[in-house]
Amino acid sequence: MLIDHIVTLGSIFASSFLIGLSGALMPGPLLTVTVSESSRRGAVAGPLLIAGHGILELGLLVLLLLGLAPVLQQDAVFITISLIGSGILIWMAVGMFRVLPTLTLKIDTGQSSGERNLVLAGALISVANPYWTIWWASIGVGYILYSFKYGGWGIFSFFCGHILADLVWYSAVSVAVWKGRNFLSDRAYRHIIAVCAACLVFFAGWFAWSGTTKLIGLC
Repeated sequence: MLIDHIVTLGSIFASSFLIGLSGALMPGPLLTVTVSESSRRGAVAGPLLIAGHGILELGLLVLLLLGLAPVLQQDAVFITISLIGSGILIWMAVGMFRVLPTLTLKIDTGQSSGERNLVLAGALISVANPYWTIWWASIGVGYILYSFKYGGWGIFSFFCGHILADLVWYSAVSVAVWKGRNFLSDRAYRHIIAVCAACLVFFAGWFAWSGTTKLIGLC
């Protein structure tokens, strides 16, 4: 009986990891910021961004266990997150564009303040994405209900597998970008950041369009 329970928990962990990894591999605002920050702050950027992302997801997990899922599935929530999230991404993109002329790979950004900002950025970028909320309110809830059959250890296995997928992928991206900086000039670096900022503008437009389209459909 104990062995069967352990095997079940292992299967929950493995399936959660694979599904989480499939989501992590998809391009999005979090990946864009990971690339832009890793070239300047090093391989620690990815894990710190995921720390903020994970803290937010843990909080949302608790709220879903308390019955928040029906609220998150409402159109009004999607519209609100889409429009506010769009504004957050535009704000971040504008900040990146403003510092482009002075960006250099040789500067010391100051680790202590940078680490705090990256954790906060990970949370902000996640909450700005309405599709992240929808995933948790649909697929995430299904996994939570299944895992909850096996008690706290079931929920623990699910969440560990899910967040580990994000940590593995974004850490790998950070390491790859950081190592590649040795082959970049400041000019090339600025071009990369400009592309990342443009991508954030694209995602902001996509979120705004999604929210506005749904709002018009309700009128």
